[in-house]
Amino acid sequence: MTTAPLLRAHGLGVDLAGRPVLRGVSASLGPGWTAVIGPNGAGKSTLLRALAGLLPPQAGTVWLGDAPLAGIAPAARARQIAWLAQQGQTSGDLTVHQTVALGRIAHLGLLGMPGPADEAAVDLAMHQTGCAAWAGRRLQALSGGERQRVLLARALATGAPVLLLDEPTTHLDAPHQVALARLFRRLAATHTVVTVLHDLPIAVHADRLLLLSAGALVADGPPAQPALQQALAQVFSGAVRLQATAGGAPRVDLVID
Repeated sequence: MTTAPLLRAHGLGVDLAGRPVLRGVSASLGPGWTAVIGPNGAGKSTLLRALAGLLPPQAGTVWLGDAPLAGIAPAARARQIAWLAQQGQTSGDLTVHQTVALGRIAHLGLLGMPGPADEAAVDLAMHQTGCAAWAGRRLQALSGGERQRVLLARALATGAPVLLLDEPTTHLDAPHQVALARLFRRLAATHTVVTVLHDLPIAVHADRLLLLSAGALVADGPPAQPALQQALAQVFSGAVRLQATAGGAPRVDLVID
């Protein structure tokens, strides 16, 4: 598989309803798993939408490889960047397989007929997200967590090297959250995986954290970096603390007393 291109944000500024939501955010995102974290209203989802080209910034530029993202044709962009919205749209009349197969439209167009490579991509995506057993079921018969896994499979089925996932663990129980975290770590070898996460115990297993507060990027680094841990404690007003462990990701503690 081709290595994912570099996705870069330079000086991004976004206003929504006359209010600044992103303020001068810059970051370079290559292969690996990056988790975007921060309090409610910090601008996390807005940043992801701007990186996906779904929300034109009022200031700054998003680059995909050597080209400004805004100048790349939508069809070409869809083959490079897969997007999972926080509240993904579904049609209850479609089966799981039909929904996941929609991810191949970026390659086939609306009228193209899927071939063996397309079917293989759909089957792999369903296997990776643990929804292959429901291939013939209608979405309306699934729970919220099951639908979330199907929508993630649809994003994976695109075969895009850049994955922008907004709250992918929503509605999932602990075992499936862990399964997705392991999947992100595997994909990180060849993909640029960027996830917005409120679940800090999952986020700290990423290679890198981008910490947003009030629309600004206040820390950027691996979860074990002391400066990032200090910034996180400040941004969350001392309610959250990362504790170093003997090996692996830091432990997340809620400071109640």
